[in-house]
Amino acid sequence: MFSGIVEEAATVLNRVADQGNLHLTLKCSFINELKIDQSISHNGVCLTVVSMTEDSYTVTAIKETLDKTNLGLLKIGDKVNLERSMMMNGRLDGHIVQGHVDQTAVCTKVEENEGSWYFSFEYEFNKEMARQGYMTVEKGSVCVNGVSLTVVNSKDNSFQVAIIPYTYEFTNFHQIKEGSVVNLEFDIIGKYLSKLNRYQD
Repeated sequence: MFSGIVEEAATVLNRVADQGNLHLTLKCSFINELKIDQSISHNGVCLTVVSMTEDSYTVTAIKETLDKTNLGLLKIGDKVNLERSMMMNGRLDGHIVQGHVDQTAVCTKVEENEGSWYFSFEYEFNKEMARQGYMTVEKGSVCVNGVSLTVVNSKDNSFQVAIIPYTYEFTNFHQIKEGSVVNLEFDIIGKYLSKLNRYQD
């Protein structure tokens, strides 16, 4: 379980294809606090640490993950948003994030707005999935590349988010441009409410 509050943007050091899987090796500042079998959110995808060295660690993304996320597009040197699993004895600063990416979206526009930025995203709309909560709502929560954000200008297949300077600098949002592919996780509470509503008389 995560909150969508990114700890840092790690650097991809290596990527190794292995049949349908992809092994990603990354470097981050808290490597000495990690351990094998630990779950970490990578651009919003929950992955398990499978090996470590003194200054790097490796995770494995399987074909199912690669098919539904942007991890397969990562190159050496790219930045990846990291968040370790949430501690249950503190404040929930973002929103409830599972680390289970629903689908990807494409950035269609980046606008600077007097020190902040508006990012517009468009995703494939499926009416049946929308009935189950795979959608955005105005002022609701959405997780983009593992970052907990508030939705503005919500449409059937698109939305915007406003990014403050801190988020722009300390996550990989500064690398997102028109055409960039990002990971989306829709709000889990909205999914449950939508599903329950389908069974009401």
